[in-house]
Amino acid sequence: MDPCSFVRVLVGNLALKIPVASRPDRSGVHPSSTPCYCKITLHNLPCQTAPLPILPSEETSAGVVAESGLASVFHLSRVELERLAAKSIFAGKAKLKVAIYTGRRGTSCGINSGRLLGKVKVPLDLKAADGKAVVFHSGWVAIGKSSKGSSAQVHITVKSEPDPRFVFEFGGEPECSPHVFQIQGNLRQPVFTCKFSCRNPAADRSVRSRSMPTDMGSGRSWLKAFGSEREKLTKERKGWSVTVHDLSGSPAAMASMVTPFVASPGTDRVSRSNPGAWLILRPGDGTWKPWGRLEAWRERGGGNGSDALGYRFELLPDVTTMTPSAVGVSLAESAISLSKGGHFLIDLTSTAGSRGCSPGGSPRSSGDFGYGLWPFAAYRGFVMSSTVAGEGRPASRPVVEIGVQHVGCTEDAAAFVALSAAIDLSVDACRLFSGKLRKELQPQAGAGDGGFM
Repeated sequence: MDPCSFVRVLVGNLALKIPVASRPDRSGVHPSSTPCYCKITLHNLPCQTAPLPILPSEETSAGVVAESGLASVFHLSRVELERLAAKSIFAGKAKLKVAIYTGRRGTSCGINSGRLLGKVKVPLDLKAADGKAVVFHSGWVAIGKSSKGSSAQVHITVKSEPDPRFVFEFGGEPECSPHVFQIQGNLRQPVFTCKFSCRNPAADRSVRSRSMPTDMGSGRSWLKAFGSEREKLTKERKGWSVTVHDLSGSPAAMASMVTPFVASPGTDRVSRSNPGAWLILRPGDGTWKPWGRLEAWRERGGGNGSDALGYRFELLPDVTTMTPSAVGVSLAESAISLSKGGHFLIDLTSTAGSRGCSPGGSPRSSGDFGYGLWPFAAYRGFVMSSTVAGEGRPASRPVVEIGVQHVGCTEDAAAFVALSAAIDLSVDACRLFSGKLRKELQPQAGAGDGGFM
């Protein structure tokens, strides 16, 4: 399998230096007494916002920069890289733009609450970024026009790194048991097949009915019990699974719904407090071994009124080597708009040195944007992304990107493909129970669970 070329542009080590000569401003408040942040943009990629630390006065006078870690990451495919490079021929080098604001982030009545302090631009030679690491800038940049050296300055490091990825595309919706193709440039080659199955709950009902006491009391009581059971079945979705096979027909990974997606009492939605869950499994020693766990639920819409698919994914320890105190490690937790769709993303580039994930290594001394040792350190940097179509959109054909450093064998890639199928199917599993699922997702008579062999 040959990977596709990707480049990621990293922005970090941000710091703001405001000279004493600029104190106070017109409002009588010096920016050092208020929080600051910046908005970072690169061409037409989504804008990213990051906090902007202000250096203490003693460090400002000494010219010491506190390396504050990674602030933002931009991912560029070869096509995007070539497009930006082509534009730069006519308009000069591509530029990374940073707008610095004082005040708190957010909006009030549709207007940004922060006050614009100034903007800086860092030119990027993207032709040099293809295939090798490049540092475009590392140092101080004046904000706005300099006046006898008294202007504010921002410290910023901008660099790029090669980030090759394997790219896979489903040939159809996961519930339609499609082929999965590997994409490499203009080549499209089948590498996996998917088998979707939905366990028929009718067998479960027949078992329960046989186990019911013969004395059911009055007919009214029996009808009441039957009605409650039928209502329960219409407000839960369970028994779904997707098995990923290689082209030889051998199972390479599986996503199995282990916790039903159930409507919360008095509602027709799956809530965060009681999410459904999938177990991602890999083959080993003639059986299935758990590799990861995905939880999903439906979040109520915010200001735009659109609901979102909330998700949480954790990597599970190897049951053969784990200690009694071993626990799973959370790799991703976010939400995707159910009206517009989006991307399921596992990217530890910006979090490897934050939120307690990296107990060792100091960003101030390391100079590597805070990378350090942490549990499951092999899952560092970009891991994977998968497209997720929104509700009511055309047929979903997820596109999966996986960092090459996380694929050492066919089963590695298959596990991420199974995870992609699970998050895509979670959109339907979290659909409002007042709606109706497509026929492909309805249990079929005689449908099995898809065993290992």
